[in-house]
Amino acid sequence: MKAYPPLSLRFIRVWQRHLTAYRRSWKISFIPPLLEPLFYLLAFGVGLSGLVGNIRYQGEELSYVRFIAPALIAITIMNSAFFENTYSSFVRMYYYRTFDAMMATPLTVEEIITGEIVWGATKSVIATALMMVVLSVFGLIRYPEGLLLIPLAFLGGIAFGAAGMICTAIVPNIDLLNLPVFLFITPMFLFAGTFFPLENLPLWAQWTAAAMPLTHLVNLARGFSCGRIGASDLTGLAYLAVFAAAVFPVALHRMRRRLIK
Repeated sequence: MKAYPPLSLRFIRVWQRHLTAYRRSWKISFIPPLLEPLFYLLAFGVGLSGLVGNIRYQGEELSYVRFIAPALIAITIMNSAFFENTYSSFVRMYYYRTFDAMMATPLTVEEIITGEIVWGATKSVIATALMMVVLSVFGLIRYPEGLLLIPLAFLGGIAFGAAGMICTAIVPNIDLLNLPVFLFITPMFLFAGTFFPLENLPLWAQWTAAAMPLTHLVNLARGFSCGRIGASDLTGLAYLAVFAAAVFPVALHRMRRRLIK
């Protein structure tokens, strides 16, 4: 196997570049994470909650609003990192030629892509922190356990950001990024225990959901938000860590093949 240049902390320079660009439009970027949970809470909390009633989840009775609120955080973690490292990264790579400019510096491809993925995870952390502020106003997050959502957002951001970067590396044009969104993101959004307990699904569907990274992210977010931390959380953390460790080097390898002709 061909040896690649060692990864150094110079990837932070890429992260700093994105932070500088982000600070120019932060007022607009702050709006979606603040308003999105309010819209969901109004739709599901006021509208659907009256029809559904309480949800029994892992032996505990939860209101439907309290059940879906942590799932909204998990979905935001996934979407923030995945879309940052697909559409935004593709635009920087193909249209703005930002990657070409970076490659003219001492930065290696691996450092550039690592900086991209870490920035995607940072976007997940920022969005999560903003959502926590909104949900905390409604008493939907219990502290201090809820603070664990911040490092969870970073881990989930690395996992989904690296997965998104793989998609960026293999699609020939930006329009085809709709395929991984449709085939990878949408099924998890609907069937990863986000809007209803997995126990309501057939056994084969439960096993399929257990293979989805978002399922474990939702379970962890729900446990941390409710102040319930158990041994089962170690399994979810291990799954996300292994998933991130598996897709991260693939993302670096595929992007090197994409950028180095």
